[in-house]
Amino acid sequence: MLICLLIRGLTLPGASMGLEFYLKPNFGKLLESKVWVDAVTQVFFSYGLGLGALVALGSYNSYHNNIYRQSLTICFINSATSVFAGIVIFSFIGFMAVEQGKPVEEVAKSGPGLLFLAYPSGILQLPYTNVWSILFFTMVLFLGIDSQFCTMEGFFTAMIDEFPHLIRSKKYGREFFILGVCIISYLCGLNTVTRGGFYVFQLFDFYAASGWALLWLLFFECIAISWSVGINQWYEHIRSMVGYYPSRWWKFCWVYATPIVCMSVMIFGLAKYEPLRIAAYNYDYPLWGHLFGWFLSLSSMLCIPVYGIYLWITTDGTSSEVYSVI
Repeated sequence: MLICLLIRGLTLPGASMGLEFYLKPNFGKLLESKVWVDAVTQVFFSYGLGLGALVALGSYNSYHNNIYRQSLTICFINSATSVFAGIVIFSFIGFMAVEQGKPVEEVAKSGPGLLFLAYPSGILQLPYTNVWSILFFTMVLFLGIDSQFCTMEGFFTAMIDEFPHLIRSKKYGREFFILGVCIISYLCGLNTVTRGGFYVFQLFDFYAASGWALLWLLFFECIAISWSVGINQWYEHIRSMVGYYPSRWWKFCWVYATPIVCMSVMIFGLAKYEPLRIAAYNYDYPLWGHLFGWFLSLSSMLCIPVYGIYLWITTDGTSSEVYSVI
């Protein structure tokens, strides 16, 4: 599908303008905190980092599965696919800019609805438009469902492993638990398809699914593996699985680079924080909207320190013994 759209997109007027906008770097943007936060958010969601999806899906592999090689393969394929999809969509954005008589930058600011603007405009340029439209939106539907499989699997596996006596012990307990979560999630998402659903969606996207929460979670994940478990012990676990030690470069990344980058970007983003505003509609969210958004962010961020304090208080022994147990 993307290859067909690329071939057609590159032959349309304005495609070169769109590709130039996509590929030409603007280093001045690096001074904006939003760019850094959006970049890490995209990377985290694209790879499923901090969501528990990779851990949950990886638990079904055999113990001696070569996770080192597969991790590199997944990263390469994912990045290549993202770049390729960007080339396709910006070739059509350039075409849309020419047709509408607007700068490419203005067309590219259309927000989350851009998927339903750029690609359909390209499909209209193909023969048998109805057939291509059905194929494209069917692909989008299955991509969305597939993404939810991975995202929800992390939550399902964590809850079932944490409370096996409440879920596994019951007949069809796992099935009913998953069904209940899906129904609740569906009902919670209905407000995003109302007339004001776009504003609700933007609020959830900016706060609940923000890079701040994921940066916070991944910071503590790296600390737990590299400092609490111990990076040398972690390396031994990897060697026992794949048969050799990974490069020392990864040790440096896990112990120092990743925690520092996560915390630095989060602090930079918070220091330059600007309240959510939808410039296209000149809409400023009310105070209660921002408070609700921060509640969504903190609801996941505070789980780590609160649960850590709970374990520290409820675990018997000296401080060193409690630390080793936790």
